[in-house]
Amino acid sequence: MGEQICLKKLKSTRDYEPKEVDLFERLHDDLVISILCKLSSSSESPSDFISSRITCKRMYELCRNPIVLAKASPETFVRAKNWSESGRAYLVDCAKAGNVEACYTYGMILFYCFEYRKIGQSLIARAANQSHAAAMYSLAVIKLNGSGGADRRAGVILCHQAACLGHINALREFGHCLQDGYGISQNIPKGRQFLYIANTRDNSGSCGLLKDVGRNLLSNYRHPVNQFLTDWYSMQELGQGLRLCSNMGCGKPETTPHQFRRCAMCFEVNYCSRGCQMCDWKLRHKAECSQFDVDEVEVMLEEAVPEEAAGDT
Repeated sequence: MGEQICLKKLKSTRDYEPKEVDLFERLHDDLVISILCKLSSSSESPSDFISSRITCKRMYELCRNPIVLAKASPETFVRAKNWSESGRAYLVDCAKAGNVEACYTYGMILFYCFEYRKIGQSLIARAANQSHAAAMYSLAVIKLNGSGGADRRAGVILCHQAACLGHINALREFGHCLQDGYGISQNIPKGRQFLYIANTRDNSGSCGLLKDVGRNLLSNYRHPVNQFLTDWYSMQELGQGLRLCSNMGCGKPETTPHQFRRCAMCFEVNYCSRGCQMCDWKLRHKAECSQFDVDEVEVMLEEAVPEEAAGDT
C-alpha cells in the first residue's frame, strides 16, 4: 500500500516537470536582426550567410528583413558559376532595401553580362549618386570609352569625384585627361600632380585604408563584381569581334568592336581605360611587352612627378 502511494506521488511530480525551453525563440526580433546585420556585413562568402538563413524558418524570415539586406556585403552575393534565379532575386531584394553594393553589382552584371545597358547604367548611377567610388569610376569609364554612349565631360567629372574619394585608377584616369586635354581644358602640370599622387599611393603599398574627407577607403581593393565578370566570360563566349580588357583585375568586355585602346608598343593587349592600362603595366605587361624601350616607357608611365616635387629633390 505504501509503495503504491509513493508511485502515485512520483507520477504526479513527473507531470509537473518543466518542459525544455527554446531560448532562441525568447530572443526579441530586434536583437536577432542586429546580430544578422553584423553577420551579413562581415561574411566572406555566400555560404557564410546562406548557412544561417537555412537554420530555421524564423531565421529565414528575419534574414529577409530590409535592415539585414541593406547591410549585406558584396561577398555574400552570388558567384558567376552559381548564377541562378534565387541568387538574382537576392541581389534585387538587397538593391530594393537600399544596399549600395547590390545596386552597383547588379547594375554591372546587367550592363555587361546581359546587355541591358539602360537598366544597368541607371543602377550604377544610383550607386554613384551615393558616393560609391567604384561605381563612379565604372560609370566614368562607360562615358569615356563610349560603352553606354560617349559623354567625355560627364566622364571626366565622375573621374574627378572618384579620385577625390581615393580611387587610384580614377586618379590616373583624371590625370591623363588633364594632360591630354580629353574632355577638359588641358593642364599638364596639374595632370602630373594627380599621376604623382596615384603612383605614390600605389608604390607605398597602400592596400589598406586611406582616409580622405573623413572616409575610410580601400585604395587597391578589387571589387567582387570584377571577379564575377572575369569568371562569367571564362564560361561565356564574347560576341564576334569583341575583346576583354587585358587587365586581369577588370573583366570588362567591349560593347562594340574596336572600342578599347591597344598597347601602343606591341598592339597585342587591350584596355578599357588608362587606369587599367597603367595597372596592368606594373603588374604584368611590363615584363611581357615585346616592343618597348625601357627608359622611354618609364618616362611615359612611371615618371609623373610635379615640378614642385622635382624641385624639392
